Amino acid sequence: MRAIEATRAGGPEVLELVERADPAPGPGQLLVRVAAAGINFIDTYRRSGVYPVPYPHAMGSEGAGTVVALGDGVDDVAVGDRVAWHEAPGSYAELAVVDAARALAVPADVADEVAAALPLQGLTAHYLARSTFPVSPGQDVLVHAGAGGVGLLLTQLAVAHGGRVISTVSTPAKEELARAAGASDVVRYTELDDVTRDLPRLVRGLTGGLGVHTVFDGVGRSTFDASLASLRPRGGLALFGGSSGQVPRVDPQRLNAAGSVYLTRPTLAHYVATREELTWRAGELFDAVVAGTLDVRVGATFPLAAAAEAHRALEGRATTGKVLLIP
Repeated sequence: MRAIEATRAGGPEVLELVERADPAPGPGQLLVRVAAAGINFIDTYRRSGVYPVPYPHAMGSEGAGTVVALGDGVDDVAVGDRVAWHEAPGSYAELAVVDAARALAVPADVADEVAAALPLQGLTAHYLARSTFPVSPGQDVLVHAGAGGVGLLLTQLAVAHGGRVISTVSTPAKEELARAAGASDVVRYTELDDVTRDLPRLVRGLTGGLGVHTVFDGVGRSTFDASLASLRPRGGLALFGGSSGQVPRVDPQRLNAAGSVYLTRPTLAHYVATREELTWRAGELFDAVVAGTLDVRVGATFPLAAAAEAHRALEGRATTGKVLLIP
């Protein structure tokens, strides 16, 4: 099979298309022919060395496809079934080995590309809006990178649960997408002289001087100070990523000074630790897609061999929604 590996820590140029022997499923595993593989910022962290991994590193962890073989002990999935997943190492490939306990059954009327686009970013948006800081009617919520894969889904979920969303984006085209997802107000941070100073002022102007109940921040270094300053007293900041870089260490007294606010650095693994929780979250997402109440935007697709180009587009903020590789 063909697959993508990172030969060493570095930029997109370290990604190479290689030929590897077809894998075989072990006990409790599935062998899946990959229809589409999801690209996520965590892939760039592993490629670059921000998250240390051994090299050469088999890239990717998310995708969707059709089961072609079963390992011993698998009795609730059949060859020919369509599944999606968010944590199968080496998913940038024509074939992937997926733990059956982590595989998600794909409804018949959900396309492969939509199924591949939903697991990691959809589950992330779900745990943030439903569990980390549950959004409820009347709350004001700030969503950074509102036209990104998580941002578009998170905005829709927050609005569906009664929240009012203020979104940040970089371009007029991305503003249109954020508004279409349900954002009531959109701030183009590229038009601000000083994000740390100006964004909190604008947010407070939109919230009667109070600030938002919750900030969902996957951008990190460049937005963190503004996020903290945009909260109302006893509000919550969920820092779930660092697409602009990792946030330096924080003095807990800053949370006191900001109004007894809450700060958490959540990660998906802790919110889908059991099969029951994983299937509950995925079930709500797939049900919403089938019902037409959740739109999953696939912003760009690339052939497998163009993985480096796809990473450049993602890191260069040239994409919206989900970015996929098509083997």
